[in-house]
Amino acid sequence: METLIGESPAPKADLIKDSNQQEFAQDVVKASMDQPVLVDFWAPWCGPCKQMMPALESAVLAAKGAVKLVKINIDENQMLASQLRVQSVPTVYAFYQGQPVDGFNGALPPSQLTQFIEQLIKKTGAEKADPVADALEQATLALENDDALAAISIYSQILEHFPENEAALVGLLKSQLAAKMTEEARDFFEQLPEEIRTKPEFSAIITKLELAAQSLDSTAVLELRRKIEQTPSDHQTRYELAQALQAEDNREEAADHLLYIIKTDRSWNEDAAKVQLLKYFEAWGMKDPMTVKARSRLAAILFS
Repeated sequence: METLIGESPAPKADLIKDSNQQEFAQDVVKASMDQPVLVDFWAPWCGPCKQMMPALESAVLAAKGAVKLVKINIDENQMLASQLRVQSVPTVYAFYQGQPVDGFNGALPPSQLTQFIEQLIKKTGAEKADPVADALEQATLALENDDALAAISIYSQILEHFPENEAALVGLLKSQLAAKMTEEARDFFEQLPEEIRTKPEFSAIITKLELAAQSLDSTAVLELRRKIEQTPSDHQTRYELAQALQAEDNREEAADHLLYIIKTDRSWNEDAAKVQLLKYFEAWGMKDPMTVKARSRLAAILFS
């Protein structure tokens, strides 16, 4: 997977490095086949070099992966500087697809450095990469394809770089719950700072954790089924069975039992069945096919 980049710029080490004549082909020529690479020729005795370098690094990081920066000390790499006709420092060359395509001499102010990089991106057709968005998309697809373990792996990699990325935090919890790793999800959630746990994005996770806690062993479920067969009007038992079935991710049957209660006794236990069903919708997601189906059935009952 490509180096993960999130809402903040990529880790500095991934985009900025020192190099030399021996590594130039790898760090610049080969690397520029995929994206533009800036080469900053500098010297320790050069005041303008030292003045411009932090601004150049900041501009590269702000591009969020669209360009890389390689720094070459000309005192230690005189032959390379000579081969590339570097006559003064600082000198910056922009390489793309193995060839120099632009450059400048002398120290530029931050605004001009940003403009230079933006023009380079436009000239080369390089898009500002956001690998974390790509990674999040991959994880979402994995989860949609019932590969929760793959999704967990991707979300975990994102969080190694960006521990507070909310999309990855929510995704990891969803994936753990989908993989039946309820205890792991609960432990992970409880370790999050309160200011994150209380955000609206996590409300569905809280609901899912509450619902997952209602699971019962197979013997208890069988006993609940037996009681309902004997007394179909026992709404409390039916309600408990629905909770257990939802905890097992048996969505359709869980919804069936709650809808039965609502249909036969709409206000039972202060609308407990309806309240519980709405929690299921939140946990499943409003666009989930089961949610859409059950909502339609619920509307038919309520407005009949």
